[in-house]
Amino acid sequence: MTVKSIQTLVSEAMKEIKTINANEAFKMVEDNKCNLIDIREIHELENTGKVENSVHISRGMLEIFLDPNSAFFQQGKLDLNKEMVLFCAGGVRSALAVKSLHDMGYEKVSHIEGGFGTISQSKFKIV
Repeated sequence: MTVKSIQTLVSEAMKEIKTINANEAFKMVEDNKCNLIDIREIHELENTGKVENSVHISRGMLEIFLDPNSAFFQQGKLDLNKEMVLFCAGGVRSALAVKSLHDMGYEKVSHIEGGFGTISQSKFKIV
């Protein structure tokens, strides 16, 4: 049995997914062209703040909430015509999450390089 390291998983995911920087994400939010999704855990938001105009779906619930049969999905909280831009604290979880959403069939999905760390140093407002 060979068990892959997290570095291997992320490296493999990065070959398949779209990565954008915080400035590109800010422009997409400003132009109303994306759903900005924060996949950090709730205690992370409580400790460091929430990004204005972002939707919180913890990493552990992402695939469940974005299942077309889920109540969250059916409530229309996300605009599926827009790109889903995910971020976590540093970019590892969001890279793996984007790969998982690709595996589910989502095509317009990306993640922010450097996660909340780079977001908090950009034009985004933290509330």
